[in-house]
Amino acid sequence: MSVNKVYVLDTNIILHNTNFIKELCDGGNNIIVIPETVLIELEDFKKNFTELGYQARSFARMLASCKVVEVDSGEPYRVVKMQYEEDIAIHLFSKTIYTSDIDSQFINESNDKRILEVAAGAQEYYPDYKVIFLSLDVYARMFGLFYNVTVESLREDRSDVPEFEFVKQLPIDSALFNTLDKKLIMEYDPEYHNGNYCYEFVSPDGNSEHAIISPGGIIHMLNEELDFRGLEIKPINLKQKFFMKALLSNMYDIHVIDARAGSGKTLMAFVAAMRLVTKGSYEKIVYVRNSIESVDKGADVGYLSGNDEKFRIYNMALYDTLEFIAKKKMKKRDNSQEPQVAIEKKVQEMITKYNIEKLWPGEARGRTLSNAIVILDEWQTAQTIPHSLSCHVWITTVKRSSLVRTVKLITCT
Repeated sequence: MSVNKVYVLDTNIILHNTNFIKELCDGGNNIIVIPETVLIELEDFKKNFTELGYQARSFARMLASCKVVEVDSGEPYRVVKMQYEEDIAIHLFSKTIYTSDIDSQFINESNDKRILEVAAGAQEYYPDYKVIFLSLDVYARMFGLFYNVTVESLREDRSDVPEFEFVKQLPIDSALFNTLDKKLIMEYDPEYHNGNYCYEFVSPDGNSEHAIISPGGIIHMLNEELDFRGLEIKPINLKQKFFMKALLSNMYDIHVIDARAGSGKTLMAFVAAMRLVTKGSYEKIVYVRNSIESVDKGADVGYLSGNDEKFRIYNMALYDTLEFIAKKKMKKRDNSQEPQVAIEKKVQEMITKYNIEKLWPGEARGRTLSNAIVILDEWQTAQTIPHSLSCHVWITTVKRSSLVRTVKLITCT
């Protein structure tokens, strides 16, 4: 039996992604506690025209839509109990007396300690719940240990993440290899469950074959000669082959790719995207590269869309990728060294041919994209996760056709 939880949120959790509140409530099983110090800090962020300001204003709109259920003005805690929608309980929590003094020279540390006093007080106020303090700040979490509070970070909390294997090995007779394609995986693996998308079939004689599994459980064998025929750049290792097969199969709406720098994440994504545009599955490629600097840079240079010069530095990875592909295309026709001007011309031809559109995160918000492959690059540094900026905005607002996947989302981290 699961224990109901009280999540005391640090300011940075809300600024990271307001939508986490809905997930943390778990259908009404858990309570969200917002310390009054967090409210004060969010009020300051509301004035900013950055990603942080956007999240602060989103939370303010959420509070404005809440219904006040009860006000407990007792001692030593004062709690305003609110209800958002049908199953989200948000409690605003304060203490009548704080032991931490406000030090103007160390205001951040003072605020952290007051927030943690609320977390410690919540353990007394909610005796039947497991109280957890959530923060992305490692120092705040360390302070939480001093207050004997259970602390977690969204990136470190994996308790609710389903277990799966990236590549699952399945022993099978090699005589069956040629009969596996388009069969149901459940016929060969009774323990199959959603999340096992990549399989390696291994026979006792030492032979092996590989396949990806569709969301419906259909086996799609990996055939290098047929799957990657005609590609200027082909995958060179097994992980790249799985990635490229998954992209070209067009069976999945969202791909999240995590690998070391230089492993070909963006390159493979673009090669596959170009193939899908050529086949007519999609009309354009939208590239959004996140960086810590670019989130706030819009406030400095102005919110002008289409100004490539302003954000060229943030799109250098895109141009490097396109130049690499351009060189491969030209080498197939002429082995001689091509001048740089010819490469740049080929890059512009590809941008036009494949309708490649470049955005930065600030421009992306509010856009409704259709018939597009969206590539989110370097998203590990994003101050909002793709669920908020991309999936929530782009995927759920697109009207789907029963015949065509209108948006494919690829995030590279």
